Amino acid sequence: MTRVLNALRKEPVSGDTRSVVVFVHGYGANGADLLGLADPLGEHLPDTLFVAPDAPEQIPGMPNGYQWFPIPWIDGSSEEEARRGMEMAVEDFNAFLDALMVDEDVLPEQVVLFGFSQGSMMSLHVAPRREDPVAGIVAFSGRLLEPDLLPDETISRMPVLLVHGDADDVVPPQSLPEAAEALQSAGFQEVYAHVMKGTGHGIAPDGLSVALAFMRDKLSL
Repeated sequence: MTRVLNALRKEPVSGDTRSVVVFVHGYGANGADLLGLADPLGEHLPDTLFVAPDAPEQIPGMPNGYQWFPIPWIDGSSEEEARRGMEMAVEDFNAFLDALMVDEDVLPEQVVLFGFSQGSMMSLHVAPRREDPVAGIVAFSGRLLEPDLLPDETISRMPVLLVHGDADDVVPPQSLPEAAEALQSAGFQEVYAHVMKGTGHGIAPDGLSVALAFMRDKLSL
């Protein structure tokens, strides 16, 4: 049984929803963590609804911190617990996306997934295995999980923008070229990359500008 994800939202500046950006937060954060980006982005995406779900599992000892799945080297969980947690989160996130598109009356090609860190891992794992391709994936400071399985498990291919800080000490910057190579090997035709110089595990203004241009292009705005 899937878990219903609580989500925050920021309505389109124009009041008319023609596209949706789904913010997918990182480990230990929550939906509000990325929703603040809707203000600077919304000025340039006036017909876009921004939605930011909380991950399904609250982290013990962190009242406002959530995880999509456990991370063994952080919380001491086992690899099996992490794998099971991810499988459950994938079901939850898929159900969330399905319901969102019905509720907002939008098609997959009107939806962009915007992930950060663990949220990027989720986005890059879930979207290619869905029946219909979304408009695009923006993946900040993440990595591609199970790249060896991607060629056999990919159902839909969409444009992907990978963004990473070259001073990231949480998720190694090398994760970007590794993900790009795996995606291209799996038949993804549009894989873009941007390296944020001097940036650690975060989102710098130059990265956000590149992400905005990508989203405007893929949403045909």
